[in-house]
Amino acid sequence: MSGASYRSAGVDVEAGERAVELMRAAIAKAQRPEVFGGFGGFAGLFDVSAITRFRRPLLATSTDGVGTKVVIAQRMDKHDTIGIDLVAMVVDDLVVCGAEPLFMTDYIATGKVVPERVAAIVTGIAEGARMAGAALVGGETAEHPGLLGPDEYDVAGAGVGVVEADELLGPDRVRVGDSVIAMGASGLHSNGYSLVREVFFNRAGWALDRDVPELGRVLGEELLEPTRIYALDCLELTRAIEVHAYSHITGGGIAANLARVLPVGLAVTVERGTWRPNPIFDLIADLGGVARADLEATLNLGIGMIAIVAESATAATLELLAQRKVPAWVCGQVRDRAVGETGDAPAKGGGGGAVRLLGEFNRG
Repeated sequence: MSGASYRSAGVDVEAGERAVELMRAAIAKAQRPEVFGGFGGFAGLFDVSAITRFRRPLLATSTDGVGTKVVIAQRMDKHDTIGIDLVAMVVDDLVVCGAEPLFMTDYIATGKVVPERVAAIVTGIAEGARMAGAALVGGETAEHPGLLGPDEYDVAGAGVGVVEADELLGPDRVRVGDSVIAMGASGLHSNGYSLVREVFFNRAGWALDRDVPELGRVLGEELLEPTRIYALDCLELTRAIEVHAYSHITGGGIAANLARVLPVGLAVTVERGTWRPNPIFDLIADLGGVARADLEATLNLGIGMIAIVAESATAATLELLAQRKVPAWVCGQVRDRAVGETGDAPAKGGGGGAVRLLGEFNRG
């Protein structure tokens, strides 16, 4: 019997190097002038002298993954969009406080390094970074045989942004009378996929290649629709009008995420009748018999980002977002919180104001 080696244990270092070569061209498109040095070092370098234009710069950081949406990518053997989801989850958390995303790093864990697959994942991450105006400055691919199957992987990422201290957005700026502007989601985005998979696969027994007339495409294509990246839209909006706060609608749904950017003494009633959720949400509710409360506590229901703006800036906000081809509408208004009012869900992370969803969804 020959001696043990790293390769015999299931780790192919050469495959990892081939993956790096395949992803170089994509990464080259996700750069900023501040990136220092080439790709492939032990650490990514970013020239922070570029932020000396700020009077008092605050660095913002965020880290996230895409949850079990990776299972859909694996089953469809389509890996070039899951990276866009990853970037969206990170940079759109940064922009909530008004921060400009500067750079990202990524981490991919897989049971077996298939160079073409890893390169496809990173190509998506690089494209997402480009769409967000951020640089992809480094990453890591780890081969974990025995922990993950040969075709299994997970992705995570971290990002850094910068915001002027006196331009920081958040609850302190929100006032009674402010308009609450919803921005349309591209679909499910990257949250709630454990519920989604339970409904479509375990309960309904649907296949990913099933043609779904309500969706206008096969199920797998809908489930893999990339998360909309709002970062540049939000930054442009902040430069142009009086924005007080943003809320990224991710896990926990509309009420819990919006409540966290409200002061304790304020509340919002979100009018369901102001929009029609994407068809995928009706399918999940109907096929799975999912109660509306569970649906709204898990999924974005068609709203991916919310802007809270001065009432006088409402029209200008809607006009600017329309110019940038972001579906947007007024879904509520900030008001005083009633004594004892709790809202539909506690603010995600604790504290915050109260948010209630009222009425029936627009079915027209």
